Amino acid sequence: MADRGLEGLALPLEVRARLAELELELSEGDITQKGYEKKRSKLIGAYLPQPPTANGAAVVRCRLQPSDGAPRRTLPAGHLGVCDIRDASVRERAASAAGNRPLFYFRFGVDQALPPERRAPVTPSSASRYHRRRSSGSRDERYRSDVHTEAVQAALAKHKERKMAVPMPSKRRSLVVQTSMDAYTPPDTSSGSEDEGSVQGDSQGTPTSSQGSINMEHWISQAIHGSTTSTTSSSSTQSGGSGAAHRLADVMAQTHIENHSAPPDVTTYTSEHSLQVERPQGSTTSRTAPKYGNAELMETGDGVPVSSRVSAKIQQLVNTLKRPKRPPLREFFVDDFEELLEVQQPDPNQPKPEGAQMLAMRGEQLGVVTNWPPSLEAALQRWGTISPKAPCLTTMDTNGKPLYILTYGKLWTRSMKVAYNILHKLGTKQEPMVRPGDRVALVFPNNDPAASMVAFYGCLLAEVVPVPIEVPLTRKDAGSQQIGFLLGSCGVTVALTSDACHKGLPKSPTGEIPQFKGWPKLLWFVTESKHLSKPPRDWFPHIKDANNDTAYIEYKTCKDGSVLGVTVTRMALLTHCQALTQACGYTEAETIVNVLDFKKDVGLWHGILTSVMNMMHVISIPYSLMKVNPLSWIQKVCQYKAKVACVKSRDMHWALVAHRDQRDINLSSLRMLIVADGANPWSISSCDAFLNVFQSKGLRPEVICPCASSPEALTVAIRRPTDDSNQPPGRGVLSMHGLTYGVIRVDSEEKLSVLTVQDVGLVMPGAIMCSVKPDGIPQLCRTDEIGELCVCAIATGMSYYGLSGMTKNTFEVFPVTSSGAPVSEYPFVRTGLLGFVGPGGLVFVVGKMDGLMVVSGRRHNADDIVATALAVEPMKFVYRGR
Repeated sequence: MADRGLEGLALPLEVRARLAELELELSEGDITQKGYEKKRSKLIGAYLPQPPTANGAAVVRCRLQPSDGAPRRTLPAGHLGVCDIRDASVRERAASAAGNRPLFYFRFGVDQALPPERRAPVTPSSASRYHRRRSSGSRDERYRSDVHTEAVQAALAKHKERKMAVPMPSKRRSLVVQTSMDAYTPPDTSSGSEDEGSVQGDSQGTPTSSQGSINMEHWISQAIHGSTTSTTSSSSTQSGGSGAAHRLADVMAQTHIENHSAPPDVTTYTSEHSLQVERPQGSTTSRTAPKYGNAELMETGDGVPVSSRVSAKIQQLVNTLKRPKRPPLREFFVDDFEELLEVQQPDPNQPKPEGAQMLAMRGEQLGVVTNWPPSLEAALQRWGTISPKAPCLTTMDTNGKPLYILTYGKLWTRSMKVAYNILHKLGTKQEPMVRPGDRVALVFPNNDPAASMVAFYGCLLAEVVPVPIEVPLTRKDAGSQQIGFLLGSCGVTVALTSDACHKGLPKSPTGEIPQFKGWPKLLWFVTESKHLSKPPRDWFPHIKDANNDTAYIEYKTCKDGSVLGVTVTRMALLTHCQALTQACGYTEAETIVNVLDFKKDVGLWHGILTSVMNMMHVISIPYSLMKVNPLSWIQKVCQYKAKVACVKSRDMHWALVAHRDQRDINLSSLRMLIVADGANPWSISSCDAFLNVFQSKGLRPEVICPCASSPEALTVAIRRPTDDSNQPPGRGVLSMHGLTYGVIRVDSEEKLSVLTVQDVGLVMPGAIMCSVKPDGIPQLCRTDEIGELCVCAIATGMSYYGLSGMTKNTFEVFPVTSSGAPVSEYPFVRTGLLGFVGPGGLVFVVGKMDGLMVVSGRRHNADDIVATALAVEPMKFVYRGR
């Protein structure tokens, strides 16, 4: 097929090979018929012989694509076709190409032709060639003159009364939708088929050139202007094709109306392409168009079937573009999924709270002691000058031996030196880098609490806000990026660190510390005494009473990984230390063993702040030592006769695994064993197991004191140490089924579907606590209902730094009663803990808001899952999964 019509041409082998490839692509549907013809003509155009001239006329082979969307036509030989006569440049090029030979201007949709003296006569040979070329196509079947003439007459008669003026087409129409121009056939120039044309030619003879020219002009004028004249032959011919003519007339009439509307959707392959114009009453036949993606017949806009071959890839692309990106919303809610989308009806048998509305629980009054300092800096000054050699902090190395002892005198002098250098040695005198009130980062490793403590109190003396953070491990540490975001929001430009930590930070090839990903640009300042300048004798820090200025910012990591900064004022800092001192019964010179992180939470509050207020001696156990020797903290309690120890339930469990009947353990000196994560439901198993093993080593049951805390509310509740060993600690055996509905139901301990929780003591001194519903408005819960604990006290956080919206939702809560009356005129702080206040004012915590999971209307908690697993086989599970 690639060689059709090419027998007389001398084509090179590569051209013939390319023609064969094009034929193969066309048969497989990779290219369209139009693309095939275009590429084929381009290949063989240079090898075609030039046509001879006729009667001296300019002969041009041209394919016209008019602007109004009419089909492409080939002009007869002897005529020069111009696509758009309105373009002056086109007319000039056509005239120059024709020279002094005849020239014929032609544009579909416009009755524009040269005068007769300029027209080129059409010879019989040229006309016959034109007939053969037109009759050879597959579209000539629709150009039967008798049917078509009748269709034209019927269409004109049907719309005569409309008197509708047809405007000039100005836009290209769709390839699929043809204009009505194709429906008109020039008389005596395009017969239906070759056989029919040959018969007509033999019987009627060949028309002359003048007749052909006149007929052509008459045909164009009639097609465009819609002449209402009719011939007697067309009106009398009603027998053979009346049905076909009637249908064709309906299509042509409708096409006249719709011809100049908006272009139809090319992806809709139906003849009824316009819905904006009412169809004539006579056109009632509906037709179904064949598919577009095959080589079968396809209907045009006039309803005329034409042959078309379209690539399957193009059809697939058209269908993809036509398909919406996502189904409509109503399709997401079909009948098949009704059972899945059915709203869960409340169980009529589910437990419901039946108790009375709870009352806000008020803690004991915060006592006023005459010798309490007016601020924490004043306490440091007192102990640093009165008892300079009293031990303040002892650090341990990885072998468990004392590494460094920081006295209160050294803490006082070194803190003053740090404060002086921060204010006067960074920047210039006119433009210091750090001013009072600015935020400064504290970057110290967990095994160097002494340097961190000196830097913290140096910031307090300089009235600078310290922000203790973790040491960045790598330049692109994911957790460190969130810390960097906090530093950037706080406007931190200076980071205080130790000499050892500074040497261990990642460095560039030039030896400089690169900017960590997500961090602001920082100036790293080493606080070792040898790197600092000694303050002048006349310089002294300004120590004033506690006020509402920000004392420090403690970072909090949310469950989504984001980091928030909780601001704590100097008044809240001092009041919190006083409340802890009263609740725990701290006295001067007591020894406390701290295993917790000294940069935040319970480790910071007890091991760094409250200890200095009471001149206590802190034995700090680094985490690296606990990995090597989990029993090290118990050994230090025995060695230093410590009165207090701050641990977590994991530290108690590790000591259980590692003790192996060690004989020299004596825990009789302990009067208070603070369990920092006592609010977790699973901590009770570690506490019970630890008591069972070490009770024979001098440990008393009343010594174990779990506490509940949060970064926002600081210490929420803590169990008080007592001397009465006969008073058992509070515990509750609660039904897990009831807890999933937020209801408290006491059950028997023999069942597996129960949760045993221990109390976390009483409300802090000077505080008020209540429980509100987790969802909706903060309404008070009933006495047998689980809710979020809220605290109203001076010793709480003030805000999330720089986040006013979240601050209002957390730090400015006003609980209301069932009648809508506020509980207090002062705002409460959400603790993020789920629990209730039991008999005797004991506080119980059953989970956290961050771990809350609501499934089918029932509330579960991540802590419940861990507690259930530990209740089945606690020792084996914790040991393997630690």
